[in-house]
Amino acid sequence: MVMIVFSERLKELRLEAKMTQQQLAELLQIKQPSYARYETGKHEPSLQTVAEIARIFDVSCDYLPGLTDY
Repeated sequence: MVMIVFSERLKELRLEAKMTQQQLAELLQIKQPSYARYETGKHEPSLQTVAEIARIFDVSCDYLPGLTDY
């Protein structure tokens, strides 16, 4: 359940920011296919990566997996 929420919110944030998967992958210093697996829920990012995603989108780490709504 948590990964489903994480994947959905990750994609929503990326699209709202008008970023491609490639652009976000570059910011995270990973390859695009690795990033795509985060959005499909096939792979879980490290805590360090979750923190970096939260920083990029200016949201809390708790927001990404659905622990909070902000």
